[in-house]
Amino acid sequence: MDLYLLRHGIAADHGDPRYPSDDDRPLTPEGHRKMLQEARGIKALGLRFDLILSSPVLRARQTAGIVAGELGAMDLLAFSPHLSTAGDGRALVRQLNEQYPDRDSVLLAGHEPYLGGMVSKLVGGEEGFAVDVKKGSLCLLRAGQLRWGRCATLCWLLTPAQLRAIR
Repeated sequence: MDLYLLRHGIAADHGDPRYPSDDDRPLTPEGHRKMLQEARGIKALGLRFDLILSSPVLRARQTAGIVAGELGAMDLLAFSPHLSTAGDGRALVRQLNEQYPDRDSVLLAGHEPYLGGMVSKLVGGEEGFAVDVKKGSLCLLRAGQLRWGRCATLCWLLTPAQLRAIR
């Protein structure tokens, strides 16, 4: 299974009084614009997904929606509480194996430090293998048999600037 981990785009600042709940912080206009450019880079790479699974948190939903819209794949968009800011990686792996066993290419849209922790666990077997997934970055992990522990190879990690530069 190819797992593409995408961190949400630039969002309103944490603690912004307009958004009393952290889950309600949206992408900023700049974050929306840049994510659209990054989605175009994803499209130019020729990436195709069998499933786009997003955190239910607003900024991640918006990010996943931008990518799905650019790829003409809104019908592939689904949400998982296991990708939220308080998500459970073990439960996410179980969900992918049980609900989506036939999916070979999955985009996961979520948050830090959760995504970096997923990379650490799936590539290194431990959560101490530090990988910083910046806002708007896209990472590819390739796993033969997905499980909670060392099972994947880190193929690449593209920064937002690299994604925006791809034509």
